[in-house]
Amino acid sequence: MSEADDLVRAVEATLFAAEEPLTVEALSAHLGGADVRDALRELEEHYRKRGVRLVERGKRWQFQTAPDLAHLLRREKEQVRRLSRAATEVLAIVAYHEPVSRAEIEAIRGVQTSGGTLDVLMEAGWVRVAGRREVPGRPVIYATTPEFLSHFGLQSRRDLPGIDELKAAGLLDPLDEAYEELVAGRGDEQGQAGDAESEAEAGQDDAEPPHIPALEKPDESA
Repeated sequence: MSEADDLVRAVEATLFAAEEPLTVEALSAHLGGADVRDALRELEEHYRKRGVRLVERGKRWQFQTAPDLAHLLRREKEQVRRLSRAATEVLAIVAYHEPVSRAEIEAIRGVQTSGGTLDVLMEAGWVRVAGRREVPGRPVIYATTPEFLSHFGLQSRRDLPGIDELKAAGLLDPLDEAYEELVAGRGDEQGQAGDAESEAEAGQDDAEPPHIPALEKPDESA
């Protein structure tokens, strides 16, 4: 057996026994500094059509079951984690704008954000503290985690759906869309009203001044 084959087997065993997904750097350090990239690609291809697959999520490698076999492994009683609308909005803002501070989240949402909302997302393992922004006050900034990418089946944040995809999937709130259209319509109406007012003022400037009759001098002889 060649040295390359031994490295592939070593990478496979390390990932299988790992308690959490591993980065390339962590694998390399565990295996004495070996270059594991080719071994990972070989294993990824080897497991591509099997019941267990090797996948990369957020630059971390892990084994997971094939998506088409999920129905065989689903438990009869599942614990569903439901997020409130506020938590869903905050998670979306963090995902699309990270790193982002709480004040920036509130500015985008237009309402105050409870500290408990961010706590729920951090307890779920989807949001983490990413440091502090170097501005006066040094506010805490938040970002998503590799667990967030793994849970939603994303390789990186570049795989997040765009606005058109969200609309096509019916995931945008119709009320939000209606509000945007209403605001846009009001803007057009205000623009038209402003044009009409400008034209009216221009017409008044061009009009002849009103005729004021001259006052007659009183008759002193009377």
